[in-house]
Amino acid sequence: MKTVIMAGGKGTRLASISGDIPKPMVPICGKPILKHQIECLVKNDLPDIVIVVGHLGRQIVDYFGDGGNFGCKISYFIETDPLGTAGALYKIEKLTGDFILLNGDIIFDIDLNRMITFHKEKKALATLAVHPNNHPFDSALILTDNNYQVTGWLNKEDERVFYRNQVNSGIHIISSELMKCAVQSKEKIDLDRDMLKPSIQTNRIFAYSTPEYIKDMGTPERYAQVSAEIENGIVKSKNLMLKQKAVFLDRDGTINKFNGFVKKPEDLELLEGASEAIKKINSLGFLAIVITNQPVIARGEVDFKTLDLIHMKMETDLGKKGAYIDALFYCPHHSDKGYAGELPEYKIECECRKPKPGMILQAAEKYNIDLSKSYMVGDDMRDVQAGINAGCIPVLLTDKDIFENIIHFKNLKEFGDSL
Repeated sequence: MKTVIMAGGKGTRLASISGDIPKPMVPICGKPILKHQIECLVKNDLPDIVIVVGHLGRQIVDYFGDGGNFGCKISYFIETDPLGTAGALYKIEKLTGDFILLNGDIIFDIDLNRMITFHKEKKALATLAVHPNNHPFDSALILTDNNYQVTGWLNKEDERVFYRNQVNSGIHIISSELMKCAVQSKEKIDLDRDMLKPSIQTNRIFAYSTPEYIKDMGTPERYAQVSAEIENGIVKSKNLMLKQKAVFLDRDGTINKFNGFVKKPEDLELLEGASEAIKKINSLGFLAIVITNQPVIARGEVDFKTLDLIHMKMETDLGKKGAYIDALFYCPHHSDKGYAGELPEYKIECECRKPKPGMILQAAEKYNIDLSKSYMVGDDMRDVQAGINAGCIPVLLTDKDIFENIIHFKNLKEFGDSL
């Protein structure tokens, strides 16, 4: 599969760092952004690369040449006039079949073959890699259904209330079939506005959600953060080719206050310190994964749509504090009968309801997690037992300020030491 890298950006927001060089050539930890990208492509056995260059593009051509010295084969398309974020795709020769499309200003280290498999399984016209970040409030967000089919976009300026932290990362897989369907009535073509958004109605645009490392290098602050995370090994360690470490988190009484079951979004209120603790987990390179029993579904007290809104409220509130969760698993079952409005099909004994380990095992399989180096954190003995049953290190929170001992507690040193 070919990869097209859009490398014509000027990097005006990085002017204090980049000077008079193209944005993808900005050095970070001793090598250009573009070299980091090419190394990840080669590691994924994706050596066939086309680089679209424009502003100061000669510097890119002189540095990489034909790619032979970097273990790949590189060709170039030179934009003499700006063609938008997708116009060049219609002019590149031999761009047939499916291809990967990358923004040239992002640092990433991901298992691209997992994404390719997802794209093929969905028979997608286009697949967008999405991920949570620590500033979703000022990012474009991708809306999806439970099958990861894209249903819409929230741009930065769009009004939003509760949302899932799914940020468009700048990594795409595009089908040549989409190229035939998309608008070609003008020279300058925008990938999102002219190609992807109008194609939502085909029901074949999908989002590939990943907790792996992908970060936009658009500002000096993010540049500094990425530099630190390359140096401390977090960028490399989050590639799903490698075994991951996770902190599994109960929800009620651990992340949000528990005064009875939460039955509508407005009732969910974060515990003091919860966002700071999750932010710390994020910074240490652990996956933060919520594992929660939600018997309100089986009891007929909350429907699935409302439960999704409740979880969006949680993600929204965490995002406002610079924290995020990488994934959420919930059990809708409850075997006790006799509730008005209960749903019989969910009144069953299952393998996912804590203290059984089903949700943890499901997450471990999906994200390649080493359970022996992961933690299960909760305020109830069912959480502790679920962690033990799954082979995790259990942490029972009992303090009045329930998250105080995950911000400062003894195991935090173990988290850092084990990275």
